Amino acid sequence: MGIENLAEKAQILIRSRLCSPNFIFKPLSDSPDSNYSKLKFIISSSIMEACNNSILLLGPRGSGKVAVLELVLSDLLEEYPDTITVIRLNGLLHSEDNFALKASFDDNSQFMIAMLRECGLAHKTVIFALDEFDLFAQGKQRLLYSLLDAMQSVTSQAVVVGVSCRLDADQLLEKRVRSRFSHRKLLFLPPSKEDVHRLLEHILSLPMDSSLACDYAAEFNEKLQSILADKRFKEIISNYLNSNSTTNHLLRFLFIAISNMELKSGFLSLENFKAALSSIQRQPKQECIKDCSILELYILVCMKRLEVREQNSYNFSSVMKEYKRVHDSFPTSDYYAQNVCLRAFEHLLQRELICFTDNRGHSQSIEFRQVKLVVSYAELQEGLKSYRSCPIFLDDQEFQALNFFPSCIRLVTRLSLQLEIWEKRMYDTFFNIRLHDIMTTAKLQREGG
Repeated sequence: MGIENLAEKAQILIRSRLCSPNFIFKPLSDSPDSNYSKLKFIISSSIMEACNNSILLLGPRGSGKVAVLELVLSDLLEEYPDTITVIRLNGLLHSEDNFALKASFDDNSQFMIAMLRECGLAHKTVIFALDEFDLFAQGKQRLLYSLLDAMQSVTSQAVVVGVSCRLDADQLLEKRVRSRFSHRKLLFLPPSKEDVHRLLEHILSLPMDSSLACDYAAEFNEKLQSILADKRFKEIISNYLNSNSTTNHLLRFLFIAISNMELKSGFLSLENFKAALSSIQRQPKQECIKDCSILELYILVCMKRLEVREQNSYNFSSVMKEYKRVHDSFPTSDYYAQNVCLRAFEHLLQRELICFTDNRGHSQSIEFRQVKLVVSYAELQEGLKSYRSCPIFLDDQEFQALNFFPSCIRLVTRLSLQLEIWEKRMYDTFFNIRLHDIMTTAKLQREGG
């Protein structure tokens, strides 16, 4: 079998792994401190002890809340096939009470109590999985009240698992609902460096007992280990996780890297991950900066300089004053008349690289309305670096000043505060000494008299 066929099979295998949440989160569930172990223990103990329980899974989108819940439910359904009934509701579809249970409030309560009683008598546990839990907490919350109130019965056996990306989801509950909730919460945090490394090895390593040739799988895994140990690869992963730290974004990054693998070579390379990072981190604003004229770059840099000086409100006239100050400091032939600058200013508004601070003042002329930058400092810096004919001082000296000025401001502020503290302490010390001298002199005068 040729190297290209082996590489294509390996690519298909790894892609299928990336699309399988059960395969991805299984190695992270080995630890007893993992959310998988904690959630499984809570639900399984509720099943074994025939008691009611409720818990919230909280964390940002893409952190694996639903994937871990589904993994736990699939394992429990295998362990207790005749004991569990799972009811799944989604806040996007069933947040309205009538949509969820198709009946009035009183009928909902009676139906819920009767259903849970019958399931309890049959020694069955009903697990309610409420995705987008915060949407159920809107309005009168009749569904949650009916569900949690029915669970107060001794004969009921139910577990409510809420999933939400809002960390304050439990604070949205009404008092009558909150008093019936167990207030157990599991937080899904971004994976640690050790978890990321273990996840990469688990997903990208080829099995030795598969249909792939053993020699190819061994060589593939050997090259993979060298990539994972490379400092440049660690920097790529670190840069990506600094902006997108959830597991879902990491899987998306790996899928793009695997898709970039060259079938002719048959192995992953560091360039595949670099290409995946550049394709994901492409910013539309940064692409627009590449198409700007030199004058428009001047205007963007001048606006950034004004913001660095903590001048948050400025207009076209303020930008022109800064533009003249820059040109006086760095005389070049790139000096344009004010009417030409106004056209470039309007062009930046049309491309949405800058915008007005509010919608008021439509009757005012454009040069007198307050504006602000839409692009970030990082986007502006990267856009200038990738601009072929960008003036050197805009790319280097001005941005060094932008990095230097805020640190100077912070340093001066700290020193001034420290000086104020020292002055106050010295004044208090001097006052106390002076007061002590006066009191001592007065005491000596009384004793002498």
